[in-house]
Amino acid sequence: MPGSQFRPVLALSLLLTIGALMGLTSILVKLAGNVGWSAMAYLLWSLLGGGLLLLLFTWIRGERPGISPGLLGYYLASGLLSIAVPNGLLFSSIGHVGAGFASMCLAFPPLITYLLALALRMEGLSRIRLLGICIGLAGSLLLALGKLNAGDSPLLWVLAALCVPVFLALGNIYRARYWPKGASPLSLAPGMLLGGALLLVPLGLFGVDLAPRLEGTAAVGLLALQMLLFAAVYALFFVLQNLAGTVFLSQIGSVAAITGAAIAIGLLGEQGSLSMLLAALCIIGGVLLVAWGGAKEAQA
Repeated sequence: MPGSQFRPVLALSLLLTIGALMGLTSILVKLAGNVGWSAMAYLLWSLLGGGLLLLLFTWIRGERPGISPGLLGYYLASGLLSIAVPNGLLFSSIGHVGAGFASMCLAFPPLITYLLALALRMEGLSRIRLLGICIGLAGSLLLALGKLNAGDSPLLWVLAALCVPVFLALGNIYRARYWPKGASPLSLAPGMLLGGALLLVPLGLFGVDLAPRLEGTAAVGLLALQMLLFAAVYALFFVLQNLAGTVFLSQIGSVAAITGAAIAIGLLGEQGSLSMLLAALCIIGGVLLVAWGGAKEAQA
């Protein structure tokens, strides 16, 4: 583990890296839909491939995931809250609300995570961090109201996208509260991804299309990219949570929101708006305040 003087720098670097990679997910999902992938099939096979890649990596490093009943339960629960439900909602809603809006919804988790952590006495009250999170929430509300007023997306799918951060926050709290004693961050990541993939399989019984689309270079290439992205993101995900805590980790969504929305508007030609710009400014300000508040607490 790095020295205490390097922890804030490493934590912020990991936050920005993971957030930027997560922001790319919405873009890849939209592109995959354009070449024939169904949302849930793309999610399932990406999770399976990413989990197997991480499993291979952990075996090479000698950090083999455990398979005790307690650990298997942890993999499934964290896979449900952090992977299967939020990503299922995210992947499915992108085709209806756009990659930009779906990405911006990822900015919500910090407030929910912090409030849950306060309620469970996992975090102390910090006025600076609370102010930052409230500013970020104000930006998220601007975003949601702007989308609803535009009237270009079904209300059901707007609400589905807005539910994504609720489950991400619950997943953040669950992983921190029930972190298996003595387990390394890297040893837990493959189980969470594979657990999330396993929980998606029963959807096929209800008529959900889970068949892989492997016709054409673009379809295969996009799948491979998403597999690598999942493997990289969730390997670093657990490292950051172990290093900096649950509330700091939740700021990943804010970085992902800005990255994904910027790419969607700049490269995919999606329509921007004043409400989206104001939301982005609020979110950036909120991230900086939460990071600053966390650094002050670490020095105290």
